[in-house]
Formats: sequence, C-alpha cells, structure tokens
Amino acid sequence: MHSVHQSLGRWSWRVGVAVLLTGCAVGPAYVRPAAPAASTFSATALPMQTDSAVGYLGNAQRFTSASRIGDRWWQAFGSPALDTLIAQALAASPTIASADATLRQAESLFAAQSGSTRYPSVDGSLSSQRQQFNPAALGQDAPPREFSLFNATVSIRYRLDLAGGNRRALEALAARTDFRRYQLHGAQLSLAAAIAVTVVQQAKLAAQLSVIESLVRIDDELLTIARDRVRLGAASPDELQTMERQRETTQAALPLQRKLLMQNRHLLATLAGRVPGDGTMPSFTLADLSLPTDIPLVIPSVMVRRRPDILAAEALLQAANAEYGVAVAKRYPQINLSANLGSQALSAGALFGGGSAIWSVVGQLTQPLLNRGLSAEKRAALAGFDATAANYQTVILGALREMADVLTAVESDAQSLSALARADAALQSLLASERRRYTLGAASYRQVLALDQQAEQLRTTLIAAQAQRLLNTVTYYQAVGGGGDSPPP
Repeated sequence: MHSVHQSLGRWSWRVGVAVLLTGCAVGPAYVRPAAPAASTFSATALPMQTDSAVGYLGNAQRFTSASRIGDRWWQAFGSPALDTLIAQALAASPTIASADATLRQAESLFAAQSGSTRYPSVDGSLSSQRQQFNPAALGQDAPPREFSLFNATVSIRYRLDLAGGNRRALEALAARTDFRRYQLHGAQLSLAAAIAVTVVQQAKLAAQLSVIESLVRIDDELLTIARDRVRLGAASPDELQTMERQRETTQAALPLQRKLLMQNRHLLATLAGRVPGDGTMPSFTLADLSLPTDIPLVIPSVMVRRRPDILAAEALLQAANAEYGVAVAKRYPQINLSANLGSQALSAGALFGGGSAIWSVVGQLTQPLLNRGLSAEKRAALAGFDATAANYQTVILGALREMADVLTAVESDAQSLSALARADAALQSLLASERRRYTLGAASYRQVLALDQQAEQLRTTLIAAQAQRLLNTVTYYQAVGGGGDSPPP
C-alpha cells in the first residue's frame, strides 16, 4: 500500500502543476460595449419643463437630475389602490411565476454544470461476480473451475482545462442565466406598466362614459323642445327628425362605451392574475391619479445600463463571445486524467485484506489532427457573435428612439392639453354668460343647451388629453427601465 500512496501522491502533484497551467483561456475576453456618448435622446434640446394647463392634471412637469429611480416608480401617481393592485399582481401573475421558474431552472443548470466541470468527479463502486474458468481453453487437461470475484473501487476523473474551454462554457451558461434574470425584471416592469396604463384607460373610459350620458340627457331635452316647437308651428318636421337622429346616434355610443369599459376591467383583472369579472377589482377615476411633477432625468449612457431588454441583449452578447471561445478551445489538446484505487479478492472477507489492493493511473492526451468540422464550428460561432452584436445594436437604437418619442410626447401633449384647457375655460365662460342671459330672458333655453352640448363634447377631448399625460409618464418610466437593475419586490 505504501507504493500505492507514493504513486497517487506523484499523480496528485502532476495534476496540481497542470492545473496551475490553466490560467489562460483561448478566444477574446468579453469587453462590455461602450454606452452611447450622446447627452440627449434627440437632435432637439431636451425639454426641462413642460407647459402648465389650467384644470386638473394640467400641472407643469420638470425633468430633474436623480441618482436613481425608486423601485416602486408607480407610487409617483399618488394612488394607494394602484400601489396595492400592482403589488398583488406581481405576486399572483402567472407570467411572473413562469419567468421566475425559468430563472431558477437556469440557475440550477449552471450550478450543475459548474460542479461537474470545475471539480474532479469521484465515484465509488462495489461489485461481485461469479465466473467459470475452463483450462481447456489454454490447452490444459483439467476440469472447469468456478470462483467468485469481489471488487471495491474508488475512481477519480478530471479533465484539465488547458485551453479554457470549460471556463468559456461556464461563462456562456452564466450569461444565459443573467439573460433569464433580466427577462424576469423585464416581465415585472412590463406588467407594472401594463397595469398602470390599463388603470389610466379605465379612468378615461369611465369619465367619457359620464360625458356621453350627459350628452344623451341634453339631446333628450333638445328633442322635447323640438317637439314642442313643431307642435306650435315654430319649427319644421325636418328639425325634429334631425334632433331624433342626433339623439339616437348619441344613444348608440353608450353601449359601445360600456363595452370598452367592461373589456378594460376584464383586462385589468387578467393582468392582476384574477378571473375576469372578479367583484373585488377596484374601479379607478381620473381623480384617483396625480400627475408626477418631478420626473427623474435619465441620459442615454445611464439608460442602457438599466433597461432590462438592453441588459438581456448584452447578456446574450457575452454568451456568444464565450461560445466562440469554446469553439476555439476545441482545436487545442485535451487532457483527461483518471485514477482508480480499490481492492479485489476471491472472497468478501478478504476484500479489504492487505494483499488485495489494486490501483491504476491513466493520462490521455487528445489533439485534433484532421477535423474540418472544427473550423466550420469556429466560423459559425463567430457568425453567431456578429448576429448577436447586431441585435444588441438594434435594441439600443430602438430604446433611444422610444425615449426620444416619449420625451417629444411629454412636451407636445402638455402643450395640447394647455390649448384645450384654455378653450374649455373660454367655452365655460361663454356658457355661464349664456345662462345669465337666459335668466334675464335674453336667451332661450335651447341656446343654453346647445352651448352645454359643445362644452360636453369638448370635455371628451379634454379627458383624453388629461389621460394621455398620465400615459406618457407611465411610458417614460417604462422606457428608462423602471427602478433600475433590481426587480421590484
């Protein structure tokens, strides 16, 4: 046994020396792409403050410098019901659960691959067999003999990572695990943004439904007046028919608006992980939401380090780079080492006796000599890297365009709301004047209703403009990557 220990000791020393020689890995080391050098998202100057408008949701918004955005960015809209709904949705959504399970699967696969490639594998075996030996096969005149053979062995196997192919493979697997992690972050961000958008849409639809109901009531009063005018001979039947057609047209918009509102509620329930028609779903109005006054300013170089889709594309780029290194490493020598230490005896009692020890040490060197497939595999890996790099650039450009669009929308839609608010204020002033004239007998009630009808029609457009400012802000938070690299809890 002493000679066995000496041999294994020499083998272990050689393994240690060989491991020290594996400090380098073939293939280019991954270098993170540089962030865009631009200071703004478009050729025009970045708006630092939007116009303010008279009325609700018409306050000015400022872009302010901030080191980071809070993970719960939706709290900026000042709605506890929205905060609660998003928190419940993140916990109950099957989409999030699927992304989380996929991430856990990727982490476990990486751990399994890491353990099997970084460290030697050690196996133990115990066997027994019954054999018959026939001396006649050797030309001996003797009867066959039967005997039992018992074996107990411990085997050690290890592949030296001389060219770094194993490390490159683990690097690629780790990068793909990061890809799954960023996919989870992206799913959380998309779900929170989708719920916020659906809530704003619900508030808009509910407000517009109220306007349509008001218009139907006004049409009913105008229709009654038209009938009286026809009966008294002050109007022709054509005027009555016109009013009836107008009233029915307005009435027809009611079921359509109610349908849109119900479909919106069904969508909101589904996003929250609930059954459509769930009676516990909250209802939202525009009065439940506040327009954030201060919006954290994020420049392009910061945005590309926080958006989950960009980080996911970068993880795939790192994986492609590592996979190219794996393809290169296959062209270099491969060394496999193995050792077996055990005992062999003809009886179970003698299996661990002093004279039953057996051992073996095997070193195998493999060098590809003629394998055209390896060159093609290397070219394929390089082409895959080029394709992934191009896709990364596409994601970057798409993100920059999205940010430029939303910043333009934040400014222009604020100006539109300001103009609509001024028009609404002027019309309300005119309506108040017409009502005073009606009180004094200088105007007819029909004229008051006509102006009231115009005011309600304008209010529909005003409601849409108010909701659009909220939607632009939600889109901005989503475009910059929400709260950053860390997922919301």
